[in-house]
Amino acid sequence: MAVIQVENLSKKYILSHEGRESYTALRDVMAERFRAFGKRLFSLHASPFTHHSSQEEFWALKDVSFEINQGDRVGIIGRNGAGKSTLLKILSRIVEPTTGRVRIKGRVASLLEVGTGFHPELTGRENIFLNGAILGMSRAEIQRKFDEIVAFAEVEQFLDTPVKRYSSGMYVRLAFAVAAHLEPEILIVDEVLAVGDAQFQKKCLGKMEDVSAKEGRTVLFVSHNMNAIEQLCTSVMFLVKGELNNYSDNVRSVMVEYLFNKNNKFDTNEWVNSGKEYENPWFIPLKFYIANEHGDNQLMPVSNNSEMWLYIEGEVTQIDPALQVGYAIYTNEGDLLYWSCQVDVAEEKWPKLEKGNCVLKSQIPKRLLNEGTYRIELIVALYYRQWLCRPADNSPYVLLTVKGGLSDSPYWMVKRPGILAPVLPWILE
Repeated sequence: MAVIQVENLSKKYILSHEGRESYTALRDVMAERFRAFGKRLFSLHASPFTHHSSQEEFWALKDVSFEINQGDRVGIIGRNGAGKSTLLKILSRIVEPTTGRVRIKGRVASLLEVGTGFHPELTGRENIFLNGAILGMSRAEIQRKFDEIVAFAEVEQFLDTPVKRYSSGMYVRLAFAVAAHLEPEILIVDEVLAVGDAQFQKKCLGKMEDVSAKEGRTVLFVSHNMNAIEQLCTSVMFLVKGELNNYSDNVRSVMVEYLFNKNNKFDTNEWVNSGKEYENPWFIPLKFYIANEHGDNQLMPVSNNSEMWLYIEGEVTQIDPALQVGYAIYTNEGDLLYWSCQVDVAEEKWPKLEKGNCVLKSQIPKRLLNEGTYRIELIVALYYRQWLCRPADNSPYVLLTVKGGLSDSPYWMVKRPGILAPVLPWILE
């Protein structure tokens, strides 16, 4: 039985762009304030300092249609800006759609961001009863679940403290416990669970699986963690630029499509900056590719024991000691294997970057990667200050396919178990 039906759903926002102004002195600003005041009183003509702005339509969702049945656990994936949060806000009745229709059967509990549904001045105890009342539950029903909620959230010591004094982790623990235990027919959870520690995230995934499999409730879950999506979800919805690109119960195939999206212009073993992409005041990436030690592009697949080098060509426009350039490597399933940057070694061994064009290269260790396809994303950042190319978010990437060369041993001629396939020395003592 369908509990959520979405038909031709679209959401439009109007973006305003202010025109740039030349430098204005304080006396001009004061004069403008008096002119504006006079305009309101006497309906004078517009001031020469009037701001000029333009407006642009932005469609966060475009003609999205789908059905979700009772008891389904649906993962919603897509890059930042794909429309995931907008969709959840519409389903949670927080935002009105521009066009289209949504039919929902049952009560909806949403956990979209830290602080959703809580009043900061109220205590944890009071917020539990407030949320239950919002969901339409009686006081007796809330009291019946109260001890279970507190035990799950592990906040008993702070139950009578205003939640504005909670840490973000405590806030999320209590908010999730309330949303999951107060028996909504539909539970909607955004990436907010990433705030919690690993143990609590595992606990939450288990609870969502229980309320779906054992109690027949429907779960919608947004996450960039592909392991969590694969573990929890029975189907996956893949959004691209506000459109529903794929919706299938073949979770693995949709995940692979997301990680290696054919619609992405970077889907190659070489990326070249097409113009002014990733422009910033410090380091502009120009080219990112896999090659041998001499810079010749590698043909795929590459054997596990061959020379593999990552090349990053770019322009240093401003010297900053905090600049980090490197890469992050992910498996086909989205597991992060490792990061590597040019500042990982002792400071005296860092490459000495100077203004102008440069080429950085780093070797991928031999006989480390198992057979399979890997996604390698560019890292450019100012250490703990600013991301310029952030892995799993907005970075260009290249693809590496490894096949063969796993070992000289006759026992390992096929893909080895595990993510990595290192060949390590053994000594008899």
